[in-house]
Amino acid sequence: RTHKDGTPATTKGRWARDDGMSRLDSFLRRLSAQREGLNWAASAMAGRAGDVLEVGLGNGRTYDHLRELLPERRIWVIDRALHCHPECTPPAETYLEGEAAPMLVRLQERGVRLALAHYDLGSGVDEVDVAESVALGPLIARLMLPGGWIVSGQPMQGFKTVEGPAAIQTDRYFIYQV
Repeated sequence: RTHKDGTPATTKGRWARDDGMSRLDSFLRRLSAQREGLNWAASAMAGRAGDVLEVGLGNGRTYDHLRELLPERRIWVIDRALHCHPECTPPAETYLEGEAAPMLVRLQERGVRLALAHYDLGSGVDEVDVAESVALGPLIARLMLPGGWIVSGQPMQGFKTVEGPAAIQTDRYFIYQV
């Protein structure tokens, strides 16, 4: 199947569009799943101690949502470069710029303990993204408090998979408990 311009109507990999869904619809489905997962995890972690981590700031939408959901929590942010909307810029004391692995080690050296981590790194190339999430999983695990939650746009290993909200389609967004 092809579009009128001759381009393939499907993509390969986890985000295959064999259901005829446009990239815009797929993007909106991902954002909806992300929001549902974060809202669910924020509710589930109520009353537990610990900070929050955003791995992959991007334009800051999710960070902004986390600030609204969890105003009493310290939110650590890691990204390769600061390119977010000005209103979504994290404070300098909780922002770590650089590759995720050394920044996660830096958080561990500071004694940071997490109740919730949101993992949102991705290039769009399944093999690369999954390999990176698998490699970073153990570093994130060292920061997590027992019973903490990880909400992730990528599959991870070494954590207990949790079903989460029914609104999240299988393999669209992932929720784990430590």
